[in-house]
Amino acid sequence: MIEARALTKVYGDKTAVAGVNFTVEAGRVTGFLGPNGAGKSTTMRMIMGLDRPTSGTVTVNGAPFARHAAPLRDVGALLDAKAVHTSRSAYNHLLAMAATHSIPKTRVHEVIEMTGLADVARKKVGGFSLGMGQRLGIAAALLGDPQTVILDEPVNGLDPEGVVWVRNLVKYLASEGRTVFLSSHLMSEMAVTADHLIVIGRGRIIADAPIQDIINGKGRIRTRVRTDQPDQLMRLLAGDGVSVELQDNELLEVTGLDPRQIARAALDRHVMIYELTPLQASLEEAYMELTKDEVEYHSLITTGAAAPVQSGGN
Repeated sequence: MIEARALTKVYGDKTAVAGVNFTVEAGRVTGFLGPNGAGKSTTMRMIMGLDRPTSGTVTVNGAPFARHAAPLRDVGALLDAKAVHTSRSAYNHLLAMAATHSIPKTRVHEVIEMTGLADVARKKVGGFSLGMGQRLGIAAALLGDPQTVILDEPVNGLDPEGVVWVRNLVKYLASEGRTVFLSSHLMSEMAVTADHLIVIGRGRIIADAPIQDIINGKGRIRTRVRTDQPDQLMRLLAGDGVSVELQDNELLEVTGLDPRQIARAALDRHVMIYELTPLQASLEEAYMELTKDEVEYHSLITTGAAAPVQSGGN
């Protein structure tokens, strides 16, 4: 379990994390989302004892990270896959880590096999691709068979097989009753991997709930409607906060109205509807709605190019 209480980090006149409170429970995959500059990396670094909080506390399995006598056996983390001595082989890198905690060589071989590194384990890390470096970082995180696993962008650089492997791995770890804390910018992957989400924006927690609750709460209502009177129905449904798009000759997509409101309006005006299908909002839509006022860097699309517009810094 990871617990943060009034956790705050200030750099000069910049508050990176502002008194956040959250709990990452064991037995489920908790996703950690937020725009660039929102405070995700700073929060994860404080969890791992790499940055000291300005105020507040964060504990892992009941104690600050620095107080764990054998941290690799309590907490495994992938924060920076490049933080490896490039002239060492993957095997020697893991062997050196294992020696600091009296972890047997057999476990080194286990995590090498588990992460698909067997064919390159004796090669120098400096020649690894991004994806192989990620696999090595995950192997290091799992080396001590920890109760808590923290992974920052673990599928970065992985091929589709690797992405599926990470997805199944974190779900399996959670099913064993471990605490799994996962950060990623890939909404499609987070949607099929995480059970619970914590969303941070401008250093503050803006959502902390099961993933389906977040999708249901912030995704705009969309409905597929099929009718042989599309023009009449479009005029009927038009209004503030309502979008009606003609998909083909008889198919409309309505955003901003409950399906029951659509059905009632059509019935009152004797418009025949022969399909009324609620569409599931996506995690990406819900996330964009949640964070629309929390993004520090915006872009404007101009003719032929996207021009970055800075609205703040980190």
